[in-house]
Amino acid sequence: MQPNNPFTWASGWKSPIYCDNRITLSHPTIRTYIRQQLTQLVQEVFGAVGCIAGVATAGIPQGVLVAQELGLPFIYVRSKPKDHGRGNLIEGDILTGKRVVVIEDLISTGKSSLQAVEALREAGYDVAGLAAIFSYGFDVAADNFKQANCPFVTLSNYNALIKYASDNQYIPANDIELLRQWRQNPSEWGQ
Repeated sequence: MQPNNPFTWASGWKSPIYCDNRITLSHPTIRTYIRQQLTQLVQEVFGAVGCIAGVATAGIPQGVLVAQELGLPFIYVRSKPKDHGRGNLIEGDILTGKRVVVIEDLISTGKSSLQAVEALREAGYDVAGLAAIFSYGFDVAADNFKQANCPFVTLSNYNALIKYASDNQYIPANDIELLRQWRQNPSEWGQ
């Protein structure tokens, strides 16, 4: 947490907190736990699927782990088509018509996740929905996913993170209110 030196997101938003799920990949016990929990979530919420798709870049390793656990094919979706080679937007064997679940590490507004969903739909995939490790729980994300008719589920969210951090004294009590204020209006915070 850095309220006096906020992080800048790709969207340009300023944030006193940054959730970096890539770090979990360096820790086998945590990585295994996340893989197992995402796999269980995919099975419980979406049922039988024929393929797992990761969103470049942070959704790729998580998606590979889930696909491996389920014994399913894996593909991933780039943010834009490759500018060389075959110019692919979707990498892997094209398995159109397959029912696919998209795996993402984190959802803020949902923009990049839903771009991947749209690319898969345009390529002929039946997108069952999206599963992610974490969501900031922004209303804009819920609205975007609803508008795109794409259900999504996450293992954790901002409120749970802040509660855990507060209960375990990872965050000073006087910073909790700042984090609540940021969460209410992240696009304007820090400007």
